[in-house]
Amino acid sequence: MTKTRKSTKIAALVLTLAMVCSMFCIIGVTHAGAATQRVSMYSSNVNFSKYGAETYEVYVKTNDNASDQQVYVHYNYMDNMDWKDSKASYVTTLEDGSKIWKAMFSSFNAQYAIKYIADGETFWDNNNGKNYDGTEAAGVAPVVSERLGYQYDKSNFKVNAVLQNYAYNKSVFVRYTTDGWKSYNDKALNYSKTNANGTETWTTGLNLANYSNASDFQYAICYRVYGTEYWANNFGKNYDGLYYIHH
Repeated sequence: MTKTRKSTKIAALVLTLAMVCSMFCIIGVTHAGAATQRVSMYSSNVNFSKYGAETYEVYVKTNDNASDQQVYVHYNYMDNMDWKDSKASYVTTLEDGSKIWKAMFSSFNAQYAIKYIADGETFWDNNNGKNYDGTEAAGVAPVVSERLGYQYDKSNFKVNAVLQNYAYNKSVFVRYTTDGWKSYNDKALNYSKTNANGTETWTTGLNLANYSNASDFQYAICYRVYGTEYWANNFGKNYDGLYYIHH
C-alpha cells in the first residue's frame, strides 16, 4: 500500500511539472495584448453589407524583417460559434520599411483581433483585450478614407476621412479628378466628430452630377499637420466611385 501511494504521488508530481513546463513553453512563444511594435491594426472598413452580415476589409501593419511572416484576422462570424482565421495577403511596403497586409471576412457580429506569426512566435493585437468591433476605421494609420457604401445622390458624393488627432491646428482636403487626372480639384473637409478611440472624422461632399464614366473619377485625401502631409490614397492606387455610386 505504501509503495502504491508513493508511486501515485510521484506520478502526480511528474504530471504537474509537465503541465507547468507546457504552460511556460506556450507563454514563451505567444504575446497577446494591444498593438505591439511588431504588429498592429492599420485600418478597416465595411466593404459590403447584405442580410445583416457585413464584409470587412482589414489592413494590418507589421514592423520587422522576419523571413516567414503569416498574418491573420481572427474573427467571430456569429455569436455562439467558433472563431475563425482569415489569412491576410501582402499589399505593399511603406517608406519606413513596414509592411501592409490585407484580409477580408464576413460577420454578423463584428469582433476580431490580429494574429501575427513570425520566426516561430505568435503576436496579437486585440485592442487592449477588448477586440475590435468594426467601428475603428483608423488603427495606427495617420488618415484613412472611410468608404460609405452605395451613395444615391451624385450631386453630393460624401467623402469621409478618419484621422489621428495629432494637433488642434490641421487641415484636411480631398484631391479629385473626373477626367482621369488630366485635371484635378481640391476641396476642404470639415470637422464632423471625435470618435470613441480619439480619432476624428472629417467630411465634405462632391458634386458629380455631370460625370458619367466611373473610371475617370478618382480621389485621395490629404491630412496636413505640423508641416507634414499624410495621404490616404489606397496605397498609391487612389480611390474611385465605381462600386459606391448607385446609377
